[in-house]
Amino acid sequence: MGFARACSVALVGVEGVVVEVQADLEPGVAAFTLVGLPDKSLVESRDRVRAAVVNSGAEWPQKKLTVGLSPASVPKSGSGFDLAVACAVLGAAERIDPAAVADVVMIGELGLDGRVRPVRGILPAVLAAAEAGYRHVVVPEQTAGEAALVSGISVLGVRSLRQLIAVLSDEPVPDEPSAGPGVPDTMSAGLMVPGAGLGTGLALPASGGTAHRPDLADVAGQDRARQALEVAAAGGHHLMLSGPPGAGKTMLAERLTGILPPLSRQESLEVTAVHSVAGILPPGEPLISRAPYCAPHHSATMQSLVGGGNGMPRPGAVSLAHRGILFLDEAPEFSGRALDALRQPLESGHVVVARAAGVVRLPARFLMVLAANPCPCGRHTLAGAGCECPPSAVRRYQARLSGPLLDRVDLRVEVEPVGRADLIGGGGRGESSAVVADRVREARERAAERLAGTPWSTNSEVPGHELRTRLVAAPGALMAAERDMERGILTARGLDRVLRVAWTVADLRAAERPDASDVAIALELRTGIQRGVPLRAGAQR
Repeated sequence: MGFARACSVALVGVEGVVVEVQADLEPGVAAFTLVGLPDKSLVESRDRVRAAVVNSGAEWPQKKLTVGLSPASVPKSGSGFDLAVACAVLGAAERIDPAAVADVVMIGELGLDGRVRPVRGILPAVLAAAEAGYRHVVVPEQTAGEAALVSGISVLGVRSLRQLIAVLSDEPVPDEPSAGPGVPDTMSAGLMVPGAGLGTGLALPASGGTAHRPDLADVAGQDRARQALEVAAAGGHHLMLSGPPGAGKTMLAERLTGILPPLSRQESLEVTAVHSVAGILPPGEPLISRAPYCAPHHSATMQSLVGGGNGMPRPGAVSLAHRGILFLDEAPEFSGRALDALRQPLESGHVVVARAAGVVRLPARFLMVLAANPCPCGRHTLAGAGCECPPSAVRRYQARLSGPLLDRVDLRVEVEPVGRADLIGGGGRGESSAVVADRVREARERAAERLAGTPWSTNSEVPGHELRTRLVAAPGALMAAERDMERGILTARGLDRVLRVAWTVADLRAAERPDASDVAIALELRTGIQRGVPLRAGAQR
């Protein structure tokens, strides 16, 4: 009787569980039994592994073979267990030393010819292995760079099962021919899921300097909206842009990522892990360092926004926009159920998706930008534009965005049509994204220094209790906000959000704490009521 074990990782959402792959050989009729709650693609690994072992020059054991995946209560899916199953079987057959594979985590799909094909979710799988205490992982050669992002892990990238057998047996490693120049590489076909990114409107900023990046200097006029964008980027506040068609709402939203600071190392790992699981990780770029931008179409379903799908839930648009921008253009055209499903992730920074196959917790801390027209025809706020929408239609259109959802939006700006002087002349051009990004970075550094030692890094994350007890505004600064709350203009949540925006405005002007003018600016940005204070968040020095 022969017994051997290897290790692999089962992904549940973007979190991994280390699975022990056990192989047992007993005398009897040759058979291959796979147990441990596998799905259809994993059950089919029996045929893939057998063919890969034989075509790699090893002998398949003609005995009763049982392969168990432990813990058996965890659902296991995908083809990433093939490599671990093959090595466990070869260890039980004493083709390789069982001790050499006992504490090695192996992730990869096997082709019938023995080549090791890459799979999605390598980064979260290796992170789970590192947290469990494992120090050696074997992955496909194409994803070795992604696995190497995890510190403290020894990564071995292999191109075929034949190479891995040679490494584990201290034999000469054979050379495996790679695809030559101009020859399509079919091995990486499974990494990018067709439509997984483009279908949701996902667009990552280009990494090279040759690609054109949208710049705020391209925007003509729109001083108020530009300054609101700066406040949103500096504090991570949600933003709503409303105005007639052609005013530049989408143009402004697309330039928000250009003024956001680069992601930290931990944030980059979080974003890369989500994109790796979703199958939209850019080839050749294992680490995402810029904030993602996700703009789903208004016909998107609730499942595509918050996550779902058949079997184990997969990341939705809110998770793909983690640490980045979620732009909902034509927001009133989204279904009410889909929009209201955003309430919980907006507050908590994560989404919990419950399905029959299991419950998954996905990260979803994003900056939401809504864009909306004032009425179905879009000309309601234009003087002499001939809006023919009856008042009841205007009210129904604007009511598609529920009160609880709008209460979570910190900044609400009316985008006015661009005048001829700003559009044709040169006087309407404002600052470039690089200049604004420097101010945003400095404001974030001040907030991070103030919040050092706490679980929060931006003003939008600070709970209201902390704002009212430890991070106190200047004396008398909240008088206007308290009056609005007594009149019913502000809710308790709205007051907390006004305080957060006021701290961001103070950070942008390098003040120690917000005063009455900062609170007035925050109130104007939230309610749209003029307060008599010039909105110059980044210009006050």
